[in-house]
Amino acid sequence: MSNMEKPVPIANALKDWVTDFDYYTDVKVNKVGYPDYLQYKDKDQKYVQSWWQWSGKSKKTGAVVKIDFVQFDLFNSAGKIEFESIYGDFSKMVKN
Repeated sequence: MSNMEKPVPIANALKDWVTDFDYYTDVKVNKVGYPDYLQYKDKDQKYVQSWWQWSGKSKKTGAVVKIDFVQFDLFNSAGKIEFESIYGDFSKMVKN
């Protein structure tokens, strides 16, 4: 995510995501289009790339904020998610 210097463990991310409701109403995450399956021969890597849009209405200003982001899920040989990452510009999302 924008302005991040290093990855954040999922437990920490979940705690932060819950705070969205302190600053926004009508919080939604909608799927955009269809996911893409990417398989790389190098290291036999298998990814699913999916596109999403986060939206919420600011409790402070009443403005609706919309943020497009992409999610990458890396699957292991057993079909389990081994790693997940999100890329998007969340700088428009003000929490104060």
